Amino acid sequence: MARVTALSGVVIADFGRVLAAPYATMLLADLGADVIKVEHPDTGDETRAWGPPFAGDDATYFLAVNRNKRSVAMDLKRDTERVRELLRTADVLVENFRPGTMARLGLSYDEVRELNPRLVYCSVSGFGTGEGATLPGYDLLLQAVGGLMSVTGPAPGQPVKTGVALVDVLTGLHAAVGILAALRERETSGDGQVVEVNLLSCLLSSMVNQSAGYTMGGVVPGIMGNRHPSIAPYEVFATADVPMVLAVGNDRQFARLCEALDLPVEPRFATNAQRVAHVGPLVALLTDRLATRTAGEWFDLLTPLGVPCGPVNDVAGAFALADRLGLSPTVPLDGLDMVANPIGLSRTPPEYRRRPPKLGEHNEELR
Repeated sequence: MARVTALSGVVIADFGRVLAAPYATMLLADLGADVIKVEHPDTGDETRAWGPPFAGDDATYFLAVNRNKRSVAMDLKRDTERVRELLRTADVLVENFRPGTMARLGLSYDEVRELNPRLVYCSVSGFGTGEGATLPGYDLLLQAVGGLMSVTGPAPGQPVKTGVALVDVLTGLHAAVGILAALRERETSGDGQVVEVNLLSCLLSSMVNQSAGYTMGGVVPGIMGNRHPSIAPYEVFATADVPMVLAVGNDRQFARLCEALDLPVEPRFATNAQRVAHVGPLVALLTDRLATRTAGEWFDLLTPLGVPCGPVNDVAGAFALADRLGLSPTVPLDGLDMVANPIGLSRTPPEYRRRPPKLGEHNEELR
């Protein structure tokens, strides 16, 4: 008998492509949902061709967000009855076409609700369905116009994007939360509803203290490099070998840092607010001392004292660290070392049942 998972019995019709929507549906698939990925017969999801790097013939970009799914090839314009039959029995529909596309295909929420009033209908867009409906929702564009690049970079006037499509990932997380909330409410009402998330709103919410500093404090933040606007010392320092981060979050930690570095706690550095006010001379003092040893030596000395620090790892180093800490960051799946789902559940943990599918691999299962 198959083991019950957190989302056993939940069927998701996944019309999503690229990253935000597929990431959301993969998380739900890991938790047991039966995700049916609907792709165009000719091209499939665009990310199937987004390489290098490749694992065999498959782009690792596509593999990253599409495990535990079944792929069926359907042309939404021509295979109308097959699509409608899928939606009659699905619990969730997820799509991230440009707003208005689903309506033109005869698949708006109102039309689909006639087929299945219990359906949870999740739409992911770049800028919402109003005045921003025609704007393209590319992650880089959102990082620029959404303010993230204005606080990211080495120095004022040098904005830099993050090293991953972070806005898409954050939006996928919000979409998954919204879907789960709608499924939970359906248990009471018996009805589905529309879940809408857009990249711009998710980014503004996810900028947390930077957004709140503006909306409630009137402060427009700017680029500070690796420095923090409200905490010091909280940035990257050079050592005798590789760069290292110090993330000193309170006065007690700072006192222990000074003791380890054989520095007096000067009155101008006694509190966090004073350290932020005098961050320039503070950083100069710390830079001189930290350059005398390697990052590994400082880690070994400061960590037992409760001073947060660590080297700036590359991705290989990050996975090695997670391995050393026993976090099991990867899982083997049909010859692939996949990144593990980070959610831990004591009774119904994530499962890894299927490698990412080939285009149309499961067509016959849905006939």
